[in-house]
Amino acid sequence: MSIHPLLNGFVAFLLLEKSLSANTIAAYKEDVQLLANYCSRYDLDVLQLNQEHISLFLKDLVELSFSARSQARILSGIKAFFKYLDLEDMIEGNPTELISGPKISRKLPVFLSIEEIDALIKTIDLSEPTGHRNKSLLEVLYSCGLRVSELIGLKWSDVYHKEQYIRVVGKNNKERLVPIASTALLDLILLKESYLDEQKNSKYIFTSKTGKNLSRVMVFYIIKDCARKAGIEKEISPHTFRHSFATHLVERGADLRAVQEMLGHSSITTTEIYTHLSNDYLRNTILSFHPRNKPIV
Repeated sequence: MSIHPLLNGFVAFLLLEKSLSANTIAAYKEDVQLLANYCSRYDLDVLQLNQEHISLFLKDLVELSFSARSQARILSGIKAFFKYLDLEDMIEGNPTELISGPKISRKLPVFLSIEEIDALIKTIDLSEPTGHRNKSLLEVLYSCGLRVSELIGLKWSDVYHKEQYIRVVGKNNKERLVPIASTALLDLILLKESYLDEQKNSKYIFTSKTGKNLSRVMVFYIIKDCARKAGIEKEISPHTFRHSFATHLVERGADLRAVQEMLGHSSITTTEIYTHLSNDYLRNTILSFHPRNKPIV
């Protein structure tokens, strides 16, 4: 059977029933198309595939030099596709049900020390027209642990000064309230006062001189420029501030569930990576300062 009607039905299901984003749907389509290409190459019918066929398809991905992470992502799309076919009674049993993906080693994220955060912020010249904006941008990123998309989407109406919270719209339009440090809150007040009329009239907080909200690329540029001036050689991005925010909280004993809520993680397992960072930090700190720790020759 041709893959096209099946794929069209799958896309409609993801859009209407699951309300997934356009990017996620596009990724799933690519995953299914890879499977369709495999079936075409070996003259297989998608609706007749069994567990062995799926295993051989995954082996084929290895031979095509797909990384373990890419294999896992593709399998996720394929599983969603067969789950849809099963729900529609188009197949007898789901051939992916007992298939597990490759093990992926979790790479610990890069994060900044408190001293490095301070050094970055100190590079900003407040006498420049963009000074208050750039300082406030870094303070809010670090204070609230935001994704870059969440940062540039922040509106003045999202700031609750009295309660000391900001409202954040995260993935899949999920809203959450995140506490904001007094330093970052004060910077927002100073930012509003420093803005030109065009900027003050914008509903967005972080804007260009014309009042348009900043792009992701511009935020990356600001951070890279500050890192260069501060002499920080780590490869950092806006997300590095998010990792630093979470790491510093966990290091100081913050409840992991609270950190999960503030980051907007749907699963606690995503947040648990910061416990590994914290353990490394504690070990290195103890070994660095303990009088009995000496180099082993």
